[in-house]
Amino acid sequence: MVTITIHGEQKQVQQGTTYEDIAAEYQEAYGGTIALVAVDRKIRELFRKVVRDCEIEFFTLKDEVGHKSYMRTAKMLFLKAVYDLFGAKAAQESTMEFTIGRGLYVNTSGYVAATAGNAEQIKDRMRQLVEAKAPFMKRSYPLEEAMELFRRKGMDDKLKLFRFRMSSTVNIYEIEGYYDYYYGYMLPNAGYVKWFDVIPYEDGFMLVLPAKSNPTVLEPFTESRKLFAAMESAKEWGRSAGIRTVGDLNEQICSGSMSDLILVQEAKQERMIGEIAKDIASRENVKFVMIAGPSSSGKTSFSHRLSIQLRTMGKVPRPIALDNYFVNREQTPRDENGDYNFECLEAIDVKQFNDDMVKLLAGERVELPSFNFKIGQREYRGDYLQLGENDILVIEGIHGLNEKMSYELPEASKYKIYISALTTLNIDGHNRIPTTDGRLLRRMVRDARTRGSSAQRTIQMWPSVRRGEEENIFPFQEGADAMFNSALVYELAMLKTFAEPLLFQIPREAPEYYEAKRLLKFLDYFLSVPSESLPNNSICREFVGGSCFNV
Repeated sequence: MVTITIHGEQKQVQQGTTYEDIAAEYQEAYGGTIALVAVDRKIRELFRKVVRDCEIEFFTLKDEVGHKSYMRTAKMLFLKAVYDLFGAKAAQESTMEFTIGRGLYVNTSGYVAATAGNAEQIKDRMRQLVEAKAPFMKRSYPLEEAMELFRRKGMDDKLKLFRFRMSSTVNIYEIEGYYDYYYGYMLPNAGYVKWFDVIPYEDGFMLVLPAKSNPTVLEPFTESRKLFAAMESAKEWGRSAGIRTVGDLNEQICSGSMSDLILVQEAKQERMIGEIAKDIASRENVKFVMIAGPSSSGKTSFSHRLSIQLRTMGKVPRPIALDNYFVNREQTPRDENGDYNFECLEAIDVKQFNDDMVKLLAGERVELPSFNFKIGQREYRGDYLQLGENDILVIEGIHGLNEKMSYELPEASKYKIYISALTTLNIDGHNRIPTTDGRLLRRMVRDARTRGSSAQRTIQMWPSVRRGEEENIFPFQEGADAMFNSALVYELAMLKTFAEPLLFQIPREAPEYYEAKRLLKFLDYFLSVPSESLPNNSICREFVGGSCFNV
């Protein structure tokens, strides 16, 4: 017998008991399905067995780490179904591309036709595995054995990835004869994956999965054609540059050609900004350029670079920050926890903004406000503006794409831009990199440098930031006239040098420790890229420092 401690209470269990069996005893006390366990602060799968005295805590599908395990398990289940129905090559060549809303786009590379019939077949096979509660097995292989397994199975992307890994072992999962590598943890068996859908889409399928906030409800898939096109464009550029995976990027780093890659992608971004500026200038009635995007998208640097491009076309850009229209602190709404909610529309004096903009559009002279964040009050400091014939207001803020923000302005006078760091680089073909990871690392590095904020604090605040994005930004992205992807294919390798020391500072007993460990493991896949060769107008400079702009 061994002793486990859970919720401060001790319990005797038989040595060799699985954590899944223990979880079953405590399931009723939790608000969601138990998915993973932490044993002495180390996350473990539920199929692992108790071998010694320990302290444990459980995570459910509503927790970040539990939800990620559900997503990961569903992906392997999808590929297992493809493997059974269409063969090993079809499964291997199916690439987990990117998410659109609640859908994960899987490009089957022509090996499985994107038809309703094939989607139904895949879905039925997945359901069979779910009903059978097909178990996931995990085995740790010595690196050389794992590499040989990858070689035999034609997993070239994984061979390339692990060529640059220093670890001596590799964990490989197996379900009924199908083997694959995954970065992260799995659920014990297919029976846990009860909520999913498979829809034919473009050159593959959308694997639709539930949100973390409501993991037992599957919401209908909502199309975002403009976002999909932006992601596909970035993915295509990566293919043309020969960088689809982290292994490809590491090879480029080793080849000594990173300076060229950096210059080429920076030039590509500048060309895209120039094309947006040209489109704005071609619309005679446009006086307001509204820029919005989620946290750490590089909105400020983008605004500066867009303004420069507009100047080359004879326009006179005038920057306006929506933050200057915050209501006074005592009028700011509060959230369900009683904290100020600075991200809701009601935190902005929408009426005053519209009044000022309508007057400017009519040619009147207007005194613009400036918000004093130290005292939480809007102030007027004699900042007057009157629009000239070629003047354009460049307005940046979280609600820029929301029609309620600019309800009094004529539609023809507005040009809306959605900007986000849409990461399309994959770890390997079956392990994608969430766009949120790139933005979180950007914010962590920037906040530590400019605000003295710890990585622990950034991680702690991130769920609240994400909720604000889900409510106030993402619903309006398809209404944009242009989408700009600020992600750079090499930036994670550059952020690594800055982020790792910050993440190592998070203490083991902190709730944010688990996320810090996940991010450290993630960054371990990358070789480092120094920032010296980064141009001083790069969007990445907004985060690592050294920008020529006031960011």
